[in-house]
Amino acid sequence: MREISLHIMDIIENSITANATFIEVKIKENILDNLLIMKIKDNGKGIDSETLKNIKDPFVTSRTTRKVGLGLSLFEATCLRCNGYLDIKSELGVGTEVTAVMEYNNIDRPPLGKMEETIISALLNPGVDLVYEHYYNEKSFLLDTREVKKILGTEEINTPDILIWIKDYIKENLKEISGGAF
Repeated sequence: MREISLHIMDIIENSITANATFIEVKIKENILDNLLIMKIKDNGKGIDSETLKNIKDPFVTSRTTRKVGLGLSLFEATCLRCNGYLDIKSELGVGTEVTAVMEYNNIDRPPLGKMEETIISALLNPGVDLVYEHYYNEKSFLLDTREVKKILGTEEINTPDILIWIKDYIKENLKEISGGAF
């Protein structure tokens, strides 16, 4: 995939397919330590230990429409190409946590991409709450859809006007914490 945000979107879609109702996305851009760390954690149904052993194999998938699942194997290949790794932990009935690590300034590292669009696509699912934390060195911002729902007094935040506001909020905060790098 051309952008890392598309890999993150793929993992979020896996979480939603696994009946997750709560997803955490944490991104740490640590330029000083030359690290890009991404964690996606959900409370979905989890993955059994036998499937987990082979989860990065492109021919292991829970999909019923085809027998190939390239998402995790491609994401792992990108991490390895950037001197990093992809780790997946899961427990049945508890959820799954995916951690991806890459060298930040590796020439093979794809751009992070449009995280605001990835988050908005996840919010199109009304039954999902999401916490998105983004760190850029020591600066950070947080979006918690539970707080947005509480402030607005509604459980429905997937209306066009609210999604546009959230998208703009993410873009503005990414720009602010990065000093305009986004």
